[in-house]
Amino acid sequence: MSFDRRAFLRHAALGATGLTAGASLRGGAEPPATAALPGFDERGPEEFWRAVRAQFPISRALAYFNTGGLGPAAQPALATAAETTRRLQEQCEHGHALFADARADVARFLGAEPAEIAFVRNATEGNAIVAAGLRRAPGDEIIFESHAHPGGSFPWFNQEKLRGVVVKLFEPDVQSAAGNVARIAGLLTPRTRVVQVSHVTAPTGIVMPVADIARLCRERGVWFHIDGAQSAGMFPFALRELGCESFATSGHKWIGAPHETGVLWVRRDRLGDVAPTLVGAYSGELDFLPGELRLADTALRYEYGTRNAGAVLALAAATRFQEQIGRGRIAARGRALAAQVRAGLARLPGVEILTPEAPELCASMIAFRAPAVPFDRLFDRLFKDHAMRCRPVSEQKLNAVRVSTHVFNSPAECAALVAAVGKILRTA
Repeated sequence: MSFDRRAFLRHAALGATGLTAGASLRGGAEPPATAALPGFDERGPEEFWRAVRAQFPISRALAYFNTGGLGPAAQPALATAAETTRRLQEQCEHGHALFADARADVARFLGAEPAEIAFVRNATEGNAIVAAGLRRAPGDEIIFESHAHPGGSFPWFNQEKLRGVVVKLFEPDVQSAAGNVARIAGLLTPRTRVVQVSHVTAPTGIVMPVADIARLCRERGVWFHIDGAQSAGMFPFALRELGCESFATSGHKWIGAPHETGVLWVRRDRLGDVAPTLVGAYSGELDFLPGELRLADTALRYEYGTRNAGAVLALAAATRFQEQIGRGRIAARGRALAAQVRAGLARLPGVEILTPEAPELCASMIAFRAPAVPFDRLFDRLFKDHAMRCRPVSEQKLNAVRVSTHVFNSPAECAALVAAVGKILRTA
């Protein structure tokens, strides 16, 4: 039986609709919603956002504020993953023929060319491919911020062990975007080869001035890589306009895709500078053995072996769902809810907010601490006593709690969070 990609996609789309309409989820989750989202009315937007919330299988009993760690997948993504997997199993096919359309969707979402997009497991894998693939010599210097997530820092510390590169760190400036550029500039030397920053830092949600950093790197001939695990899906941008050479992100946070979905982007004209360190079927061509392996002249060179096509197509479905909501609308909603949390926390005695307030330095995450209550105890009581899932921040001894606000959160939840923190502090 031949594999008809068009027929498969047609049947998968029909099946995904049926799955969404008929499936039920355990554990008090929201029932799947299949109706189109209502029109957005700025005079009364909560009806729209309740419909968006219904597309996420979050328990009604839980106020979830940890999208920066692990976001729930949207129902359209879950349905696509399940139905694609089922139909591929029925036909005993791997589904790689379906990747082209998914790649085009994800490329459009990120403002890139499909040829520049590699599907990876997460931002960590994308960061690791860049760190291992760039040709570096002992003594070459790599600069990144002290707030880098392990998924961004560990690959370079590993290269420090393996190849003798030198890692140099800068402390993020919470007062000024220009200050972050200056701190990087102060570390540059003739041996600097790579600058990497988190687009949005994981511990405290600082938005880095990536366009200005890109300009500095370009002037000095330094490779600029962005760990975009927190930014993709939080606010819109176009990769081709950021000025970096490479970028990695995860689907399982703000985009709303399942676990083990991610993207590595390498600018088309720089693909030859990042050597694939793991290759296999689909990375290129080799007609006869022995012979010469011809790597793909696209980012496909970083993909290898049989993949979970259901997850890849689910990532594309999640990007389409974000576009349906409206990417600017998503960014504005997350920012407004974070501002509400900030304003409420600022009124509580003894609370210190670590995330900058300047609009260019913050977005949809707020980190705070209250010295009267240890951060881990505060996190624990929010979760156990109030069913509010935040994220404890122990990195760099920040000893804080981080709150992420996304499309499924509501003003009522944010008000309840502030009230819960106040109650915990009063009874400490």
